[in-house]
This record gives sequence, C-alpha cells and structure tokens, in this order.
Amino acid sequence: MGIGFLVQQPFAQDALLAAALVAVSCGLIGPFVVTRGMAFAVHGIAELAFTGAAAGLLINNTPVVGALAGAVAVAGLIALLGGRQSERDSAIGVILAFGMGIGVLLLGFYQGFATAATNILFGNILGVSGSQLVVLLVIAVVVAAVMGIWYRPLLFASVDPEAAEARGVPVRGLGLLFLVVLALTVTGAAQVVGTLLVLSLAITPAAAAQRLSASPRSGCPPARSPSPRCRSCSPCSPPTAGCSSASRAT
Repeated sequence: MGIGFLVQQPFAQDALLAAALVAVSCGLIGPFVVTRGMAFAVHGIAELAFTGAAAGLLINNTPVVGALAGAVAVAGLIALLGGRQSERDSAIGVILAFGMGIGVLLLGFYQGFATAATNILFGNILGVSGSQLVVLLVIAVVVAAVMGIWYRPLLFASVDPEAAEARGVPVRGLGLLFLVVLALTVTGAAQVVGTLLVLSLAITPAAAAQRLSASPRSGCPPARSPSPRCRSCSPCSPPTAGCSSASRAT
C-alpha cells in the first residue's frame, strides 16, 4: 500500500484540502501578526476557542459554531481592553485565565462525549468532515477578501499607527477588523491542527520570511515608518510634493 493509494482515499483528500485552506488563511494574516506583535493574541484566541466549543456543545451540540462565536467575542474583548499595545498582553492574559476556567467548568456539565470540544485543543486533520471543509473555505474567502480590500490601510496602521491615525486611517476599527479575521482563521485552523500548531502556522512562516525580505510585497517596507520630515506620507505610497525618497528612507 503506497502513498498513491492513500491519496485516493476520501479522508486523505479532505485532509489535504483542509491543510491547503488553512495554509492560505494563515499565510495571509501571518505577516500582519508578526508586524503588529500579536503572537500572544493568536495563542489566547486559539485557547479560548475551546471555551466557545464547550459552550456550544452544552447549549445545542454545535461546538464549531460555539468556537467561532467564542473566538469572535474574545477578539472584541481584546480590542476593547487592549487598545494600546502596552496593555494588550495583560488583557489577553486575564481573559485567557478566566476563559479557560469557564471552559473547563462548562465541559464538566456536559454528560456526553467531549471529543468535539477537545479536538479544538489537539486537532484531527484526518477526521475533517464536509461541514468543516465548508467552514474553512468560507473563512479563507473572507480572509482573502478582507486582506484584498483593506491591505494598504491595514499595513499602514500596522507599521505606524500614529501616522496612520493622523492621516485619517481608522486605526481602532482596522484593529478590531483584523482581530475578528484572526479569530476566524485561528478557530478554523484549530479544528484541523490544534491550538499549538495554529501558533506555529500563523507566526513561523511569516517570521522566517521577514528574515529574508523586509517587505510583504516589493517596495513596501513594513519595518520602517516615514521620517518626521515626511510624516504625512504613507510608507506604501509614492512620495508627495516636498517629500524626497531619501527622507522617506530615513
């Protein structure tokens, strides 16, 4: 029995398709996670998806819907309590401790098999169902659409939020939007690879790519911000009048 035989099996094809969808979603958000310094947010949202799954399992036996709802709620709490980067990690730590305790408590009230909830923690790529594939496909489409529409302002807000806010970019709104997209991606991926590997998928490839290239796309350096003499320019737009290329590279 060779690998060709295994690839022909429906469960293996579903697993490969799920892995491809997760890779697309995580690959799109990964550079922004690294640039915005939100590695701990990925971990917190992934862990607290378990709490939502336990609640969904207890209420109407729908752990996937519960996990998605819980992750989005956590994203909103992180945006509300951790608006500043200096406050974000503390807010995530408090929410993580509280949420995990609630998740274990809710799971204790469930009388049936809790495999669907614990799969959020450990994942099961060979047990991906058709409904899970649909959810992963919808998440990948949503992530691609958001990144395609809001790429430039989101990148500007990630690189230099103060300059972006001065230019009229809705920094807080974009931060909340990104957290929601991150929550959807992390929750969908956690069902397949587990919470620990979600952290690796969302961070490691982007961090490695950033060591090889200073830009998520050519000519748009995310690690630099405009100089004080050129504060009105976006780092991803051509220099305006009175703003030389040399001053932008300072």
